[in-house]
Amino acid sequence: MIVLGCNGFSRVSEVFAEHFGSVGTEKHYLLGHDAGASLLVDGKLVAAVEEERLNREKKTTDFPFHSVNWCLEEAGLRFSDIDLIAIPWNFSPEVFDEMLAGITSAPMAPAAKLDLIGGMGKLFTEVVSHDAILADFAERTGFTPDPAKVVFVPHHLAHAMTGYYLAGMKDSAFLVSDGRAEVFSSVTGEIRDGRIRVFDESAVGAQHSIGLLFAAITRYLGFVPNNDEYKVMGLSGFARPPAPNPFLEHLVDLHEDGRYTFSRPLETGNPRGLDPLFEEYFGPAQDTLAHRARVAAAAQEMLTVVTNHQLRALEARTDLNHLLFEGGVALNCLNNTPLFEGSRFDDMDVSFGASDTGIVIGAAVHAWLGHPDTAGARRSTPAPVTPYLGPEYDDATIEQALREFGGRVEWTRLNEDEVVDQVAKLLTEKVVIGWYEGRIEHGPRALGHRSILANPRFPDIKDVINTRVKHREPFRPFAPIVLEPDAPKVFEMGRKIRSPYMTFVFPVRPEFHDVIPGATHVDGTSRVQTITDRDTPRLAALLRRFTALTDVPCLLNTSFNVAGEPIVCTPTDALNCFLGTEIDYLVLGDHLVTKAVVRTQERPV
Repeated sequence: MIVLGCNGFSRVSEVFAEHFGSVGTEKHYLLGHDAGASLLVDGKLVAAVEEERLNREKKTTDFPFHSVNWCLEEAGLRFSDIDLIAIPWNFSPEVFDEMLAGITSAPMAPAAKLDLIGGMGKLFTEVVSHDAILADFAERTGFTPDPAKVVFVPHHLAHAMTGYYLAGMKDSAFLVSDGRAEVFSSVTGEIRDGRIRVFDESAVGAQHSIGLLFAAITRYLGFVPNNDEYKVMGLSGFARPPAPNPFLEHLVDLHEDGRYTFSRPLETGNPRGLDPLFEEYFGPAQDTLAHRARVAAAAQEMLTVVTNHQLRALEARTDLNHLLFEGGVALNCLNNTPLFEGSRFDDMDVSFGASDTGIVIGAAVHAWLGHPDTAGARRSTPAPVTPYLGPEYDDATIEQALREFGGRVEWTRLNEDEVVDQVAKLLTEKVVIGWYEGRIEHGPRALGHRSILANPRFPDIKDVINTRVKHREPFRPFAPIVLEPDAPKVFEMGRKIRSPYMTFVFPVRPEFHDVIPGATHVDGTSRVQTITDRDTPRLAALLRRFTALTDVPCLLNTSFNVAGEPIVCTPTDALNCFLGTEIDYLVLGDHLVTKAVVRTQERPV
């Protein structure tokens, strides 16, 4: 059975701009962000890619035309070969009625209600309804799908199924929390034998979304909501939360069954509706590290308290011992480690597709497991899934790209051992290296195939990369990669033995603070990626060789891009980023690339 997962809408940004003011810093206040596609063939995930990697528009919401076509081409398939199309949204007429009921009962002026209802009506009829999605698919691809073969999967169920599949389809309890789905912002439940069950009494409505509240705080601090929340997370390490915490004292109320509400619900049509409250708590927004860090620390503590409250209720409701945490809130890796350590669960997984990048995978899995012909698959265990699911470019394509940049770059072709040896030696110095190999990773984090690498021994290497390469704020930390067996020696891993997707943060052991200062945040922690020979053999060999030369057991890893741009995908993307920054060397497959030396001709005397 062939299942295509598909997320993205052609007109959603236009409708949101017209009716909800989603322009400028509000441009990600949308549905369908992180558009992309995936392909499941007989239960095996063979391809997945975000549309932004191909159309080069960060966090794009557009219909994933390029992603869909690439997935089919990668598998050698045509549209007519597809058995099911899975959409990770289910805006049914019943859901729309529920949304309208919420608007009409909200404490808003009648005129504001009418404006909001008009905007929601246009969004439904022109963008997200079943008919609108089918028409969009047909218009953009030229293929008209059979409505009976299109499965509309509720958004949070797609998130849960993403985690379930990527964790090996073991029976699990789940917590899903994000900005909003169709109606809710967070749900909990169980998946047993591939069948999903939501604990309805624990569901949290979108007007009380901790994800949207964190986005509102991100906006108040001068960052882009639904995009820059990780900056708030990083800033929180520079301060302690105020005591008492005004968010917890005055805004958030905790209830039975793991639910929570806000004393002032969020306003769908007014994303800045809570700004006066934030100013009451912290004063007018200030562009200073001290102010931003104080607010960020309070927000981080609030998020931790709320998700812990949800998890305590889930623990009491389920007898399962494995936990899945999915949704955009699960990307707050600073929260994930204490959340797990304080729980009774044996293990907790946060997938590389925890944000909306992964819902195309979960939707396809949900459609596959729900089909009558695949009942036996519920008891199967899939092969381990790698995050390296996107496009790969062969040597011929790489060398063609290099020739097109002739005169601007110089390169040497190396064998496998030479790549590892020469790059390890280069990294003993204070240099920055673009590392490009194999299929591009899926999800928001670079996991070693489209990465920027450096030596964390140098305390100021963070400043070098932030200012000269990434062009971003100086307070932003970087993640270390470490061989999985070495991780407990360097970091206080607690009950975790691996962190392959940078979804957990651990304290750096005191004896290593001076060994990897470039990868240690101000609060003494690191967002760790553990690697193995099985998952990333070349990168593991490089790290092993580097450690032998330096006695430093980690490399600094950040995504191969600059601020505001998607991670590089093609060799041409990599070369453009290399030449547009102060990256010192580029490893492009088996090619070591340097910038050409510009020589000026001496004039004859």
